[in-house]
Amino acid sequence: MRVVLGVSGGIAAYKACSLLRLFTEHGHDVTVVPTAAALEFVGAPTWAALSGKPVSTEVWSSVHEVPHVRIGQSADLVVVAPATADLLAKAAHGLADDLLTNTLLTARCPVAFAPAMHTEMWEHPATQANVATLRSRGAHVIDPAVGRLTGKDTGSGRLPEPEVLYAACLAIVEGGSPAPAAAPTRDLEGRRVVVSAGGTREPLDPVRYLGNRSSGKQGVAIARAAAERGAKVTLVAATMTVPVPEGIDVVAVETTLELQRAVEEAADGADVVVMAAAPADFRPASVSESKIKKSDPDGGLTVELVENPDIVRALVTARDARGSREPLVVSFAAETGDAQGSVMDHARAKFARKGSDLQVVNQVGTDLTFGKDETTVHLMLRGSDEVTTVGPASKDAVADALWDTISPLLD
Repeated sequence: MRVVLGVSGGIAAYKACSLLRLFTEHGHDVTVVPTAAALEFVGAPTWAALSGKPVSTEVWSSVHEVPHVRIGQSADLVVVAPATADLLAKAAHGLADDLLTNTLLTARCPVAFAPAMHTEMWEHPATQANVATLRSRGAHVIDPAVGRLTGKDTGSGRLPEPEVLYAACLAIVEGGSPAPAAAPTRDLEGRRVVVSAGGTREPLDPVRYLGNRSSGKQGVAIARAAAERGAKVTLVAATMTVPVPEGIDVVAVETTLELQRAVEEAADGADVVVMAAAPADFRPASVSESKIKKSDPDGGLTVELVENPDIVRALVTARDARGSREPLVVSFAAETGDAQGSVMDHARAKFARKGSDLQVVNQVGTDLTFGKDETTVHLMLRGSDEVTTVGPASKDAVADALWDTISPLLD
């Protein structure tokens, strides 16, 4: 399928990169046509590298090929994501002042718009009138999602996730219409949630440390999903490679002992604690105050390690000692199979040992799970022999599936 991906000048333009990858990874031929404003958010080299094609915003490039006519005529689908209020207004009124708006006028294939803007702009009568005009002419306007917007605002106007947009585009080409946007789930309204994320670092000296490969992506996705569902979220963040979502209280930590103290403090009065962080199982018995030198090139170095506390087990023990049912505790088991057992064998043993209410199991390893955008998890619920598998799916989808499981338990 030949796709024209139009990108207008909104902060959500970064999501269009993932949408582009979904198209190309499924074998579709994609030409990206950004507006000049879009290039302020994502540069032309990025679009060219991801699509494998040169990128232009104006009709004056390669004039002999008449791009403002040819691109639209040869497409099987034109989708604009994000579509700003300005772009929707131009399209509704037939304006053609750049390559994208010219392409929209010449396209005779299905055309889809994925609006993204602040709630006030989306709900303004002018924008709604422009959307109605476009729909009356046969264009598909995919309703925006409800959730976190730029800054600390939340409301209608969020660009749907790339997987949702990709599915909607396929439905349009196949002759259907994209499913209407679902009403936002606010099942965690009034709840207090604690989520830990990232990997801890245990110092050997002022320069070196023992750590792990955890990126924090899954923990951040879980925290973000909880906030979008209405929860008051505290994120206890160890070392991460991803930014912290807006509107979430953050406590930064480095070591496992710091992580334990922060989680236990935040858990006081919380409804749920999700331990998605990857704490180090061991730490050096002593930390050198100065950088350890190579005294003998062939002598090596012996480091004595001591075991770190089991944070989940400590939370469960303290809760049970109070005779309380709160907080609900969710543990993670990142496992590799070995000669002693499979991933699930080790996960079941860990679940029994920790005593958490719900355990999320995933297989990890070199180039597997850590740092990736997709994962597969297995959910184990206390008191049930059933194991629910989620994935392969994006970590955002896994986060939503996890809260779909947790929410009924709170009632």
